[in-house]
Amino acid sequence: MKKTVTYKTHGTCSRAIEIELDGDIVQSVKFIGGCDGNTHGIASLVCGMNINEVIKRLEGIRCGFKNTSCPDQLAHALKEQLEA
Repeated sequence: MKKTVTYKTHGTCSRAIEIELDGDIVQSVKFIGGCDGNTHGIASLVCGMNINEVIKRLEGIRCGFKNTSCPDQLAHALKEQLEA
């Protein structure tokens, strides 16, 4: 079942993440704001991956002195979808 969600990020330069899911597979990711090259790279790498694998790889990554990062926020967004 395909669905598209928008997640409002917290504590990062990006403002939101648009995620397209097909069941438990990430079809596409688009960060709104943030470091363009890094967010495009993350989005490209996770396409086709299982949600749980993305969470496992990205959760807890920090950006500098921040307690979170764009990859970590993507993991939070996906966890939220699993809990929904």
